Amino acid sequence: MDGLTIVYLGLTCGLAFMLLVNAAAFGPLGLVVALLSLLAIMLILVLNYADFILFPAITRLLSIKMVPAKGYYMPKGSDAVIKYVSGLYYATGYLTANIYNYVFAAESVDEEEEQKLGSAPDKWERIVMNAGFPFRFSVISMPKDLQKYRDELEGSRGTLEYRLSKEQEGSQPSQLVIDDLNRKISVINARIDRIAAGERPVDATMYIESTAVGVSEKEAMDALSNQLAHLQTLFSSFDLSIGRVMGREVYHLFSFGYALPEYSALEQTFSTQK
Repeated sequence: MDGLTIVYLGLTCGLAFMLLVNAAAFGPLGLVVALLSLLAIMLILVLNYADFILFPAITRLLSIKMVPAKGYYMPKGSDAVIKYVSGLYYATGYLTANIYNYVFAAESVDEEEEQKLGSAPDKWERIVMNAGFPFRFSVISMPKDLQKYRDELEGSRGTLEYRLSKEQEGSQPSQLVIDDLNRKISVINARIDRIAAGERPVDATMYIESTAVGVSEKEAMDALSNQLAHLQTLFSSFDLSIGRVMGREVYHLFSFGYALPEYSALEQTFSTQK
């Protein structure tokens, strides 16, 4: 979570908390004010972790249209960016997908992953040929936070070591389980050693953007949904976890067309996708 988000979160929760504390000043309505304040605090906190569900629901319910740039707006469902030009509506939407996990340089890629990588160019060519409309494919990469990543590895190692000790102390220890846990601990130790030696893992995520045109907002949105669904089907040949982007992240992706944000904001976007 970036500093600006923390400030906004603190201010909005602080205002709601002040109303909660001073609810008695509203007399007979005090209980209602207290309940609404508690509800507001819960919604504010949840919105920061599940905005891809709640944010579109709220904008749809209240008929809110966000304006990410002059001449553009996001519809009530918060699942696209729309521009109206000369009697036509242009609707742009996004898909997001994980790509192959980072593999340390000293680790071998198994045969199945090697086959996937080898067949990728042919699959890509078939996707482009069968799409039938233009789309933009972007891969955003950034180095992982080394300290945070190392802490995660050490936490995983601690959990595995605890499981190993419990298995060894059990009444009927399984040698297969012990060997498997030892292997996993060795892999983590090797990764920590490689980080200490200077290797820096890289995080990456993929976005696919498509634009559809219609004489009405509904027609453009329907055409966009069809295009994104078609792209989902085509990209499924890569064995990717792929889905449509909803909520405030649509706003962020639209802004990526102008400039990439600073490290902290980009890291927050990566955390949302994982």
